[in-house]
Amino acid sequence: MKKLILSFFMLFNLISFAVENTGYISSFNILRLGANKKDYQKVGEVLAPFDIVGLIEVFSENGVQKVVDSLEKTTGVDWDYHISSYPVGTKKYKEYYAFVFKTNKVQFLKSRGYFKDKNNDFIREPYGADFKIGNMDFTFVLLHSIYGDKKSLRVAEAMALPKVYDYFQNLDKKENDIIIGGDFNLSVRDNGFKNLLSHKDSISYCISPNLKTTIGSKGLANQYDNIFISKYTSEFLGQSGALDFTNGNYKKSREEVSDHLPIFIKVDV
Repeated sequence: MKKLILSFFMLFNLISFAVENTGYISSFNILRLGANKKDYQKVGEVLAPFDIVGLIEVFSENGVQKVVDSLEKTTGVDWDYHISSYPVGTKKYKEYYAFVFKTNKVQFLKSRGYFKDKNNDFIREPYGADFKIGNMDFTFVLLHSIYGDKKSLRVAEAMALPKVYDYFQNLDKKENDIIIGGDFNLSVRDNGFKNLLSHKDSISYCISPNLKTTIGSKGLANQYDNIFISKYTSEFLGQSGALDFTNGNYKKSREEVSDHLPIFIKVDV
């Protein structure tokens, strides 16, 4: 499996010559979208190479619309978006989940809604929606895990991830491609993921634990972001990674775009 950390220009050039039967699926913690000031032109340039991006830490629909506008200006093709119907979190802090996608490549099928969190396992319930790229249809589930005061809180959410997979898998007996992406605030090396990675459906992570996906003030920091797939996602071509758009300007990148890198997988559609 090829796991890469690419600069913006490396990935743009790679995709520019890609054949039409491949797709790029991305997950991105976009840092308080709609609440923080951003350079939306830069955001559009960063996300342009992907076909669909699951956005984490969304604060307003207006922010998502600005991302779509920037993507259309950057790429010259039409983009659309889907946003969760309401935000989740605590009384003092709530976030939406959203997806932006190229309409000439990706079809939005329907919302699957939020995970029914009967045991209050998650501070922000995961959200899923169905999409189709070429001949590949899949449920894309997004999660922004708790950070909290204690690591044990993050581990507890990771331990509950098999419930999320099973919930969305069981919504449609015919749909086996469940893709879970997000910011887990925990390295995939942690034992908190052992339940998910030992699932009977042979779930695996796509982003190498050696790739740092968060941006500190002086460099790349932690490996908190990942994408999980099961044995049923045979379309996965074994190529995945993180797009480093910082060019060494870490502080500026955090201020203009986000404190995370977009992560991605390549699929045969």
